[in-house]
Amino acid sequence: MTADRDEILQAVSSAVLAVTRHLSVREVLQVIVRSAQRLLDARYAALGVPDEDGSFAEFVAEGITDKQWDAIGPLPRQHGMLGAMLRDGVPVRLPDLRDDERFEYWPKAHPVMKDFLGVPILDGRETLGIIFLANKRTPGGFTQADQELLTLFAAHAAIALTNARLYERGRELAMLEERNRMARELHDAVTQKLFSLRLTAQAAAALVQSAPDKAAAELERVQRLAGEALAELRAVIVELRPAELDRHGLSETLRKHVRLLDRLHPASITYECAEVPPLGSESEVVVLRVAQEALHNALRHSGASEVSAKLSHEEGRLVLTVRDNGSGFEHGETRGLGLVSMRDRAGAVGGRMSVDSAPGRGTTVRVEVDV
Repeated sequence: MTADRDEILQAVSSAVLAVTRHLSVREVLQVIVRSAQRLLDARYAALGVPDEDGSFAEFVAEGITDKQWDAIGPLPRQHGMLGAMLRDGVPVRLPDLRDDERFEYWPKAHPVMKDFLGVPILDGRETLGIIFLANKRTPGGFTQADQELLTLFAAHAAIALTNARLYERGRELAMLEERNRMARELHDAVTQKLFSLRLTAQAAAALVQSAPDKAAAELERVQRLAGEALAELRAVIVELRPAELDRHGLSETLRKHVRLLDRLHPASITYECAEVPPLGSESEVVVLRVAQEALHNALRHSGASEVSAKLSHEEGRLVLTVRDNGSGFEHGETRGLGLVSMRDRAGAVGGRMSVDSAPGRGTTVRVEVDV
């Protein structure tokens, strides 16, 4: 048992160190799941953190590919064995999960799980989450010793998870304070420029008839002030980085957004992400905003039944592709300010955007940003 306890200490150490590296709660959950899977030699491992709406605020798994996740569909709700474990707050060990009366069903693409071991992660009487393993690789299934080992690991994992939550809340408070500071700066600087802009425009209008040369000079000043105001506004907007990006990163934030849209719209909306390198803060915000705008356009205007978003890495560039099978449009046809706004956003970080569309052939928006 000493060797097992040493392994637990190493696994818990990894989870605690994940917090000290300033990783998000989700990344800490992933460390915990991988550690448990390795510790007990399980093919599948998962950890779910419940929300208040009968589903899971977070759900991470090992042993299931991204392609399988996309086929399985939305996050699980608190039904069947997961719901029972949340209600009862006690470990569950079974030779075959499917034979238990609490088991209900799996989605069609879900892998078959047999031997099962689930343990709640507790903070006093509060259930922070459930960690469960399935299909032990070594013959014989999970043992009582395995259950005791996972229960001990879960008790330590609760500390790592609680610390990660506290760190994240502290960071969110710091971000809120920073946003308040920027709001004050926005009021003091940009509002002042806009006020000067209005007065200068009024002066130019008054001089148009009596002194055209002076009016022209005032109009040049209007142009300069407008450019300065726009630059300051852009700087503030870029600084207002979505909290989700800090919590989950670009790929996971976009995945969550796509899943939400898929639940809200009749069209089938999918997401694919290869292994992509990290982007600069400003570029991450731009790629996310462009993706959101492109998805919104496809769902609102194209009449598409299928929409897909994809992040990939090609020749030193991060590539965002949003494709739909909707009505499409002729090149040069006016499509509102959406495409102009997306192209401007991409250009602001040195990226480039292209649009491929034709009537009846759908639309593909592609954005490339250097990494």
